[in-house]
Amino acid sequence: MELKGNELNPWKNALTQLHNTAEVIDLDKNIQKILENPAKTLITTFPVTMDDESIEVFEGYRVQHNAARGPCKGGIRYSPDVNLDEVKALASWMTYKTAVVNIPFGGAKGGVVVEPSKLSTNELKRVTRRFTYSMIGMIGPDRDIPAPDINTTPEIIAWVMDTYSMIQGYTGLGVVTGKPLEIGGSLGRLEATGRGVFIIMEDTLRQKKQSSKNVTIAIQGFGNVGSNFAKIAHEHSAKIIAITDAFGGCYNPEGLNIPELLDYVTNHHNRTVKNYPNGEPITNKELLTLNVDILAPCAIQNQITAENADKIEAKLIIEGANGPTTPIADSILNERDIVIIPDILANSGGVTVSYFEWVQSLQHFFWNEDQVNEALRKILVRAFAEVNQMKEKYNTKDFRTAAMALAVQRVARAIQLRGIFP
Repeated sequence: MELKGNELNPWKNALTQLHNTAEVIDLDKNIQKILENPAKTLITTFPVTMDDESIEVFEGYRVQHNAARGPCKGGIRYSPDVNLDEVKALASWMTYKTAVVNIPFGGAKGGVVVEPSKLSTNELKRVTRRFTYSMIGMIGPDRDIPAPDINTTPEIIAWVMDTYSMIQGYTGLGVVTGKPLEIGGSLGRLEATGRGVFIIMEDTLRQKKQSSKNVTIAIQGFGNVGSNFAKIAHEHSAKIIAITDAFGGCYNPEGLNIPELLDYVTNHHNRTVKNYPNGEPITNKELLTLNVDILAPCAIQNQITAENADKIEAKLIIEGANGPTTPIADSILNERDIVIIPDILANSGGVTVSYFEWVQSLQHFFWNEDQVNEALRKILVRAFAEVNQMKEKYNTKDFRTAAMALAVQRVARAIQLRGIFP
């Protein structure tokens, strides 16, 4: 099957998912119009003095999709591939993700067009502070709460918080989440997205009367999400047989030694799984089509498309990344009876613990890690059960439609209850 013209445009894909859901739940057309349009969009260009005293001009974006259910929430990513349609899509998916787990946030996302590995620490700091200054009128504990995303770290988020705080004249712990523990971060936040992927995977397997023990898993992406998912799944006796990242991959049909692999990545140049000595090389293309029980795309969007969907051999796909499967690929996989647990449910652990961090920061009262992990589990188990109820109610074949139905109805109800101002 050839790729359709808009298949790889994430915003078009997000709208397709919304339209498909609207048809299933008979969504009010006026509400649909609202959800088709982000509430606020910032496009900013800002100059930064580089270490050699030259000036470079960078472009950044912040999109707030919908705030009917609470202040907006969403990460900031640094990548040369960041574009407005990507950020709009990610913001809308965050609206639906927070609604699926029923936490009082709306959706936002931000990004800067930059390759951070080419910047010094001081240049990266100046880029972050100038971008934060551009967003000052948009962000705040009761407005929009940024967090880390691709190529951004707790340290970078600390600079965002400090810049905001210096301008406001007080320390605003609640303006960001994903902060370092020393300045108001939450225990369990770093592992939360990966842990959430595992919790949802366990629930899905339990529904199929299976356990995680000895299931074979292939993981695309070994950043924060993929590495923590791999670590927790390995601790529960799952067999991770293949992992790829941006530089390469490793494969061992007997199962990779995840603690050893984590040490290897930490201590080697570029922090990559490539050339790991106790595994065979594997490409990303090969990983996606391995015959495994579970495929976990935990990298970036548009990885499973019309081009490769008919070659997928996994019985279950659990989306650790945002938007890794295009709508055309969704249709192909559904026809093949391959179960997909969608991003807005599967990777919602991160924003859930971000919510816990926000609450802790506002109250200046912090939880222990067991409290965080137990609260996370309760929310995700409840969300999985509620998505299953939607699946039954609307007699849908797939989990994405059910999860979107749950989310869109919650957002629509909030809009209806609040009304349109003035």
